[in-house]
Amino acid sequence: MLNDTLDRVTDRIIARSEDTRRAYLDRMRAAAQDGPARAHLSCSGQAHAYAAAGPDQDALATRDAGNLGIVTAYNDMLSAHQPFEGFPGLIRDAARAVGGTAQVAGGVPAMCDGVTQGTAGMELSLFSRDVIAMASAVALSHNTFDAVVFLGVCDKIVPGLVIAAQAFGHIPAVFLPAGPMTSGLSNDEKAKVRQQFAAGEVGRDALMKAEMAAYHGPGTCTFYGTANTNQMLMEFMGLHLPGSSFVNPNTPLREALTREGAQRALSLSHLGNNYTPVCDVLDERAFANGIVGLHATGGSTNLLIHLVAMARAGGIVLDWHDFSDLAEVTPLLARVYPNGLADVNHFHAAGGLGYMIGELLGAGLLHPDVTTIAGQGLERYTQEPKLKDGALTWENGSGETLNDKILRPASDPFQPTGGLKRLTGSLGTAVTKISAVKPEHHVVEAPARVFHDQEAVKAAYHAGELNQDTVVVVRFQGPKANGMPELHSLTPVLANLQARGHKVALVTDGRMSGASGKVLSAIHVCPEAVDGGPIAKVADGDVLRVDATQGVLQIVTQGVLDRPVVEADLSGNEAGLGRELFATFRARVGSAETGASSL
Repeated sequence: MLNDTLDRVTDRIIARSEDTRRAYLDRMRAAAQDGPARAHLSCSGQAHAYAAAGPDQDALATRDAGNLGIVTAYNDMLSAHQPFEGFPGLIRDAARAVGGTAQVAGGVPAMCDGVTQGTAGMELSLFSRDVIAMASAVALSHNTFDAVVFLGVCDKIVPGLVIAAQAFGHIPAVFLPAGPMTSGLSNDEKAKVRQQFAAGEVGRDALMKAEMAAYHGPGTCTFYGTANTNQMLMEFMGLHLPGSSFVNPNTPLREALTREGAQRALSLSHLGNNYTPVCDVLDERAFANGIVGLHATGGSTNLLIHLVAMARAGGIVLDWHDFSDLAEVTPLLARVYPNGLADVNHFHAAGGLGYMIGELLGAGLLHPDVTTIAGQGLERYTQEPKLKDGALTWENGSGETLNDKILRPASDPFQPTGGLKRLTGSLGTAVTKISAVKPEHHVVEAPARVFHDQEAVKAAYHAGELNQDTVVVVRFQGPKANGMPELHSLTPVLANLQARGHKVALVTDGRMSGASGKVLSAIHVCPEAVDGGPIAKVADGDVLRVDATQGVLQIVTQGVLDRPVVEADLSGNEAGLGRELFATFRARVGSAETGASSL
């Protein structure tokens, strides 16, 4: 039986979205009626489209067995996307084997928040999601494809690709992951060295050695941050093949899944009897399932923004109340770093997403009757892929956890509620991730220290000015101010203060990385400072209360809201490393609550 809260929240989303969803679906049905324009192109237009297709030219010109578009985030600077280099060849061969064709429609940018963390480049990160969506639309604008496969993994890439898939929701789409790198130096050991470096206990040579041992080969980073949360969502929401998210790159199983994904996409096109467009997969129930998956796995706070934007691209209106209400009934079933010591490879080996989906279905916490690229019903996603004599098959996954320190049944969770919490009060609205925060740190009431950038926080820390109970406020970090960069580089500093016995919390209108978590952090504060939100009135010494237990974000000191708002000189955010090209994005972007989108 479906959980009452899940049922109620889903009905609320459906009612709230009624008009916008109907208008979206009407557009998609009309586009489906028109179909791909390939056959309607002029001879010259077709010749342009097929000129470089080599052995596929004749099939494209004379047959109608299906043409598969490939939108890829490949680059060989970033480990997560490097494995995609060989995917187009595999996909073309797989398409030919079933009488179809495949072409790379276009590429999209893929930046790494880990590389740009704490630098000016990070101010382009959130906006890159919208650029990716736009670049994907350009790639698909030739309207010559019967289905599409999307190759992307990391933080903004998957959300941007999903937004684009929704814009072309009349055609089928399959998301093909690259998989995580094999396990290296444990994430916990890496984090310890970072804290030691921040405290001046080890030098840069020791830090570099640890980082290189952790990030050592092709594939996604192994901690459970935004990239791997994306992969989980694509499985929970039915856009991956079952069990495909966390299979390592460059393995026979990974290649078999890539070939099968390409053929599956073609099989779902309007040319066959199993037409399954994206607009029928990503409905309100799919997004509710995604939110449950986010809570049950202790996923990244970034998805509180991305899921809202992804849903709106399909006419579905989510708000943070939906996330908060579902968190109250969703048990935390996984402990993956930073919420535990295990990495995603350990999680996958312990039973992974298939086991977790089975547990949540059994508890009535997922909609079972959804449409997926694997067919009707989410029950298919309790199975796991296997290679038997070179043939890809799916078998029932483990009915029990293989390591209860990493993965637990719904009847015996790590905690009874999800890892994300909505906070409200006189300081505004925010969210916090508490799955990695010890219970004794869930409530912090202390004087504020106010900063306008993260480098000023680090300088105050090194000067010994923060050795006390404190709520560190970092403002003018919202979408309109400077693109809402992640402030993950503050994590070692704040963790060190907490380890010294101080009560410490962070309050910011910016973001924290999906890898953050030990320190109580009220993030995505709305309204942001540049919009005159209460966070722009706080001064040093004002007492603030961050209470994840009661969901409170409060200014305790009287009279703060009577002050004028503080203004900041933001001219330094306007140029350098491409920031001048994103002025239109900063001017148009919405609030974090509405998905921080400029589209």
